[in-house]
Formats: sequence, structure tokens, C-alpha cells
Amino acid sequence: MKSILTTIFLLTIAFSNAQTTITGIVTDPSGNPIPGANIYLEGTYDGASSADDGTFTFTTSETGEQMLVVSFLSFETYVFSNSVNKMKDLKIVLREDVNSLGSVILNAGTFSAGDNSKASVLTPLDIVTTAGAAGDYIGAFQTLPGTSTVAEDGRLFVRGGDANEANVYIDGLRVFQPFSATANNIPTRGRFSPFLFKGTNFSTGGYSAEYGDALSSVLLLNTINEPEQEKTDLSFITVGLGVGNTQKWEKNSLSINAFYLNLKPYQEIISQRVDWIKPFESLSGEAVYRHHFDNGLFKLYGGLNYSDFQLIQEDINVSEGISFGLTNRNLYLNASYKGDLKNDWSLATGVSFSNDHNDIKIEETNIDNDDNSAHIKVKLRKRFSNRFKLSFGAEQFLGDFKEDINATSFGNFQSSFKNNSTAAFSEANIFFNKKLAMQVGVRATHNTLLDFTKVSPRASLAYKIAEKSQVSLAYGDFYQSPQQDILKYNSSLDPEKSSHYILNYLYQNDGRTLRAEAYYKNYNSLVKFNTELPEFDSFYNNNGDGYATGLDIYWRDNKSIKNFEYWTSYSYLDTKRNYRNYPERATPNFAAKHNLSVVGKYWAEDWKSLISATYNFASGRPYTDPNTTDFLGKKTKTFNSLNMSWAYLISQQKILFVSVSNVLGFDNVFNYQYTNAPNVNGDFARRAIRPTADRFFIVGFFWTISDNKKDNQLNNL
Repeated sequence: MKSILTTIFLLTIAFSNAQTTITGIVTDPSGNPIPGANIYLEGTYDGASSADDGTFTFTTSETGEQMLVVSFLSFETYVFSNSVNKMKDLKIVLREDVNSLGSVILNAGTFSAGDNSKASVLTPLDIVTTAGAAGDYIGAFQTLPGTSTVAEDGRLFVRGGDANEANVYIDGLRVFQPFSATANNIPTRGRFSPFLFKGTNFSTGGYSAEYGDALSSVLLLNTINEPEQEKTDLSFITVGLGVGNTQKWEKNSLSINAFYLNLKPYQEIISQRVDWIKPFESLSGEAVYRHHFDNGLFKLYGGLNYSDFQLIQEDINVSEGISFGLTNRNLYLNASYKGDLKNDWSLATGVSFSNDHNDIKIEETNIDNDDNSAHIKVKLRKRFSNRFKLSFGAEQFLGDFKEDINATSFGNFQSSFKNNSTAAFSEANIFFNKKLAMQVGVRATHNTLLDFTKVSPRASLAYKIAEKSQVSLAYGDFYQSPQQDILKYNSSLDPEKSSHYILNYLYQNDGRTLRAEAYYKNYNSLVKFNTELPEFDSFYNNNGDGYATGLDIYWRDNKSIKNFEYWTSYSYLDTKRNYRNYPERATPNFAAKHNLSVVGKYWAEDWKSLISATYNFASGRPYTDPNTTDFLGKKTKTFNSLNMSWAYLISQQKILFVSVSNVLGFDNVFNYQYTNAPNVNGDFARRAIRPTADRFFIVGFFWTISDNKKDNQLNNL
């Protein structure tokens, strides 16, 4: 009996220690073996690596159902659950990890900037150290292909579209008045300080279904999520004073900056072509508060800007000129939250609000207007896998505009409208493999003021043709409501429409980027009217149309020369449109056929200096000469400007900065104004519309005070 029990005990031990052999082969989708893959049973030490031919074998004492895990660099991890005694002669195919280095990217029509962008072409440092940009992010983006140089305006003109066709967003929420108030033929600037932003995304066409109400492009600005440390920045320049401070505590941080601008002292030294009664003066302040939750981030942004000026505008038909005065107050608030939810869901939501008030005086006419606008948005995103991600959301736009005009010639006139719209969007990112990806989306918008509902499809496709290069295609329909100067007189119009077709080539290799993009835009339902400017008794319709086609080329090199980087942009544009009061299709005055920008930056270590230069060129722009029968049939001479800047580190945290625009003093002409009536010889006299001054000088001192004694404001210059 004792021997029988001993035998049973030994058999039990042997059975409990029985080994199961697991075998198989690991390959890629093409059937090629993958050597060195890691194969193991989850939660155990049992496993092996695949051999040169992709095969593997190992034994385990585990029984029942187990989880087999197979992983290898640049491939998605494979997980297989089954009984161990069935894990024999397994054929495991690993799929490429579409998020790994070298994967295709969806980039048609988009220039991104920021550390997290695979297709980054301008970093935050680039945006604010570009000579001639004068610290304005808009000025830096005007050196990219697809934009037209319209120096007397200062806003973004993209691929044959006027400045009203480009929208600006902060943290995904609309900015309704992104530019400071100004007068005709005096360039404006962006309202926001560059150093508050960590990166940007500038779409020159074919942009995401998440955004709408823009016929040409969108510019997305993203504020800093977390400042590195507490610090204070002081700025003293020839045209104003600035101060900024950042504080951090626990899960919170607060950044505040303010700037006072007064052009009077500068203009008393540098002669101007404008007769200023009260030179431009402004006071602006911004603040960003951030709070980190366990799975998300809340940001509250606020900006307040006040500006005031008065001048006599030259007019060939009024010998004494025209008196023009403007006082503007702008408030912008933006609250946003982004966070992760369970099961690979994420949430992005927020609201923005803007109040813009203008007091305008033109001779004996007083104009007061108020524009209140709001944007409410919620967006959900689900990551089903590395290969499929779906986002969808909804947003509400609210607009309330009121204007009161009082003139001695016709008395009092009031106008107002409420422009509200609701939109829903959905978009999917599909990565078939590392070489092929697609983004497809749709946007639906309903506008209550104009009583229309429009559906806009969007799609893009990218294919990697070689290790360092790829091609992309994009298509989209885009709608935009008529502008404010028209809606205050007529609210029965249809939205304007453009359709984009884009072919993109991208090459990236070791600090060098080549990007070439061909495009075609078709315009329909553009608004027309039968007077020189929109008026209450004008006749309005949607019979306008047009097109824009062209080629954009961008080259950047950060590696060939030590401490030197440069980029060059060229754009060819062929565009015509029949809109506003045009009698026929014609190339608009703001559109130049050829635009070229060359930007270079050199860090001179021995001099402790950052030296920058920018050259801008644009071919002649169309204008109408009433001495001929052609509408917009003449062209101005070419535009040229060489801008230079020098930043010298007096010490690590103190900088002396000098910047000069149009160093060589090119005599640029933007357009011509003609008399309303001919002279005795039957000729219409004219005057040239030129810059307020041939050159603009900035001399500044920048001082940073921080704990590490290393930070400075080079990235703000």
C-alpha cells in the first residue's frame, strides 16, 4: 500500500511539472521573417526571442488559457489568448506601428510649428526672431509660401483669398477680432504676444472639418501648457514699455504681461508721410491661468486692448485731406479644457467671448459700433487603435452687432443683426500602414440669420513613396457667411463657397525640408453689390465667382552650415474673381503673381549675437487706371524689402536688440488713387499709395529675471 501511494505521489508531481512546448513563426505583412521579436506569456517568465528565420520555441508549465504577447520595435504589439496546448505552429503577423518614426503624415495644406509636430517647418523661436516681423507672429507667417505680401494691410492673404477669408483660433476656439484696429493703408498687427504660445498650425487650404466659416485658411495658436519656471520679463523699446511675470504653485500657474505703445516720440524723430494729429497709442494686457487635473488641463486666457489715434488722411480729391479718428476697446476671453477619459476617450471643450467697441470719427460723421461674439465647443475623440481614431463634436456661434451712425449730411442711421450658427463635425484618421493614411470628415452648419444649412465634405490622403518623402492629396468644400459690412445692410444672402484641390510633396532629411504644393480653388456664390462700397440702398446678390490656382515651394536647411539656418519660400499665383463691385472677372489688387521670401539666421558665438535677415519680393499688383478702358489692367512696380535685426547678449539675461525694416530704402508703391474727374486735358491725375515711412527702426533692451539665471527673451524678439 505504501509503494502504491508513493507511485501516485510521484506521478502527481510529474504531471504538475509537465511542460508544454509553444512554437510558431513571426513575420511582417509581406511574409518576411522578423528576427529578435520578444515572445512571452503575460505574467510569467516563460518566453523566447525569434530566430533569424522568425521561428520561436519555448516551454512552459502553465496550463489552461493564457495570454501570449509578441512585440518588436516599430511594430504593433500582438496579443493572443488561447489554451497553451493549442499554441503550436503559430503564424503571427505583426503590423507596422503607424505612430513610429518614419510613418506617413497627413500634411496637405498645413504648416505646423511646435515640438510635437512631425512636419514642423517653423518653431516658436522662428516666429518671433524673423527679421521684419517686429515680434508679430503674422509677420513671420507672411514669409511662408501661399501668402501674398500686402504690406499696407498687415493681415494674412492666402492663395488668392482676401484677409477676411482667414480665421484665427486660440486653443481651438475662435478669435473674432485677431488684429489691432487701424486706418486705411496703415498696416495692422496681431493682438497677441508671441511668447504665450507653444506652437502654431497654419493651414493654407484643405483644413480639417473641425473648423469652418473661412474660405481660404485657418491659423491655430496653442498657449503654453506649463511654464518651465517663475520669471519676470522687462522690455524697453523705442516705441513702448512691456512687463511680464509668471508664477507657479502646486498644480497651478499664472502668466501675465502688459505693454504700452506710443508712437509719438518715434514719429517726432522719424519723418512720416502721414499727418498725425494724435499718433497711435495703445495699452494691452494678457493673462493665462492654468490648472492641472489628474487627467486633464484647464486654461483660462484673457486679453484686453485699448488703442486711440487721429490723423489726416491724404486724398487727391480733398486738398486739405480727410480727418479720421478711432478709439478701439477689445476684450477677449477664452476658457478651455482638455483631458483623457476612460477607454481611450478624450474630451476637448471650451468657450470664447469677445467684445469689440469702436468710436470712429470721419470728418463730421460719428460711428459707434459694438460687436459681441461667442463660441461654445465640445469635441470627443476615441482611439480605437493606432490605426483608427475618430473625433466628433458640435459648436455654437453667437454674434450680436449694433452700429449707430450720426452724420450732418443725412442724420442718424442705426443697424443691427444677430448672426448665430450651429455646426456639427466628424472626422476619422485611418492609417492602413506606415506608408498609407487617410483623413475623411464632414461638417454641417446651420445659420439662423441667413436661414441656410450646408454640408461640407473634407478628405485627405497621404502615401510615403520613399524613406524620406511622401505625396498627399486633399479636397474640401468650405462655406463662409458674408462679411459684417454687408450683413448690417442685407441678411437674405447665401453663404459664399470655395472648393479646394491640393497635391503636396514633402521631403524631410536630417534638418532639411523641401515642400512643394500645387492647388486649385474654385469660388462660387460670392457677394456682389452695385455701389463703390456696401450701403443700405445697394443691390446685393450671390452672382460672384472666381478661381485661384498656383504652386508653392518651401525649402529649409538647418544643418549645412554650423550655427546658420535659412528658409526660402516661393509662390506662383494665378487668380481672378468677380465679386463686390467688380464689373467683370479680374485679378484683385491684393494678389501678386510671384512672391518670394528668403530668411536667414546666424548665431555668432564670439559676438554672442543672433543676426537675422529677411528679403521679401512680390511682383507688381493690379490697379485700375481710369485713363484706360481696362479694369484692374495696370500693375504697380515690384515690391522689395530687406529687413535685418541684431540681438546682442550683454549678459545671459540682458539683451540689446536692433531691428531695421527695408534697410536699402526701396521706394515701394502699393496702389494709386485717381481724381474723380479729369482735368482740362481729359486726364485723371493720380497719387501713389506708399508706406507711411520707407524704414522702421526698433532699438530695445530686454531683461529677464529668473531663478536659474539662464532664461532670456531671445525667443520673443
